[in-house]
Amino acid sequence: MSGAKESTSPPSARDHLIPFRQAVRAWLGISLQTFGGPAGQIAVMQRTLVEEKRWIGQQRFNHALNYCMLLPGPEAQQLAIYIGWLLNGTLGGLVAGTLFVLPGVVALLVLSSVYVIWQDTTLVTALFAGIAPAVVAIVAQALIRVARRSLTHPALIGLAVAAFLSLALFAAPFPLVIAVAAMAGWLLHRRVLNAAATHNGHSEEGAAPLIPDDALHHVQPSAGHAVKVLAIGLAVWGLPLAAIIALTGTDSVFTTQGLFFSGTALITFGGAYAVLAFIAQRAVETYAWLSPAEMVRGLALAESTPGPLIMVVQFVAFLGAYRDPGGLDPWAAALLGSLLTVWVTFVPCFLFIFIGAPYVERLRHNTAISAALTGITAAVVGVIANLALYFAEHTLFTTTSPWSWGPFTMQLPDPASLSPVALAITVTALLMTFVLKWPMLRILGICALLGLGTALLHL
Repeated sequence: MSGAKESTSPPSARDHLIPFRQAVRAWLGISLQTFGGPAGQIAVMQRTLVEEKRWIGQQRFNHALNYCMLLPGPEAQQLAIYIGWLLNGTLGGLVAGTLFVLPGVVALLVLSSVYVIWQDTTLVTALFAGIAPAVVAIVAQALIRVARRSLTHPALIGLAVAAFLSLALFAAPFPLVIAVAAMAGWLLHRRVLNAAATHNGHSEEGAAPLIPDDALHHVQPSAGHAVKVLAIGLAVWGLPLAAIIALTGTDSVFTTQGLFFSGTALITFGGAYAVLAFIAQRAVETYAWLSPAEMVRGLALAESTPGPLIMVVQFVAFLGAYRDPGGLDPWAAALLGSLLTVWVTFVPCFLFIFIGAPYVERLRHNTAISAALTGITAAVVGVIANLALYFAEHTLFTTTSPWSWGPFTMQLPDPASLSPVALAITVTALLMTFVLKWPMLRILGICALLGLGTALLHL
């Protein structure tokens, strides 16, 4: 930069906005490529926005991502909101975040309807019998990826094991596990780790990004701005739920789903895989909206559609409302329940970014936050391991029985109920995932065909 720039505060990003229509086209293109979980979604945004279009620099991209990883909710969608806000202000953030989830909402709504209509047919049953083992392999892959990135010290391995045991043996509340992990990460940083060490990125090659890494957004952080955004956001988030409660009553399935998923939207630290075990336990055992096998099928559908994996909650709500419609037509109830769930799940993401981003723009390195994140990401490994165990049990075995030893109580699978077909497809899926390293959609497709072929052989 010039000497005049160097002698003043960092430049404002206000002057670097791109044409709004061009931004909308870019976000629409990104939204149609967001398959494969948050890693793939973040990679698509990095390739498009950082490497190809050069709208944002790598350091700024990483800084925004680090903040989004601290938040509850899907970090990839929040990253889209953040960058959309950087490029085109509040409207840009709204468009980026909405387009990021819209294709997945439409696709999963269609697939949920198809499942309800044809779930008892041999074709659909066979397809899902093949897809469920693929989900086991996908979750196992996510577990190993997160573990390799997060467990860089024996103390962090111990924290992951403790998180797994607290969930598997004691059924500890998920929010409590996350809170304790954050505190443990902070304490470990002070006493054992150098968790908050920062690494300066290498200089980037190519044309300078549209928004320089040292540019600050023109919105200044202030209590007034935060209170204004909070008031508007809470109204937008809560008024539809309040209307549902007033119209259907406090005991309706819509009220239950709206309140439950509003709560999960605030505790989904560590990504969708981390919170799915908690959602599955409540949705299956507490509310009986669907069966354990259907929870696995819902994740398979979310894996095969664009958008965040937490979109599986739409499938959960669709089935729950369809089966308990109250005085509504089942299809109208399913549509209402699924859309309400999507609303209360994703609206908070906008709120977190629009309130926090102006502050984060002026916060480059914070050791306490980084240390807490280290603890959370380590615990997430244990949480995902618990989810993998849950899915494997309900995919490979048809029945379980309680087991207890002193204060410990678990539901263990019955060895006699092991399905040879499910085991064979699971092993095949694991080989395709870890040995052949095939893409997720190909693995899902092949496993679905294996399930269908097995069913045809037994006809």
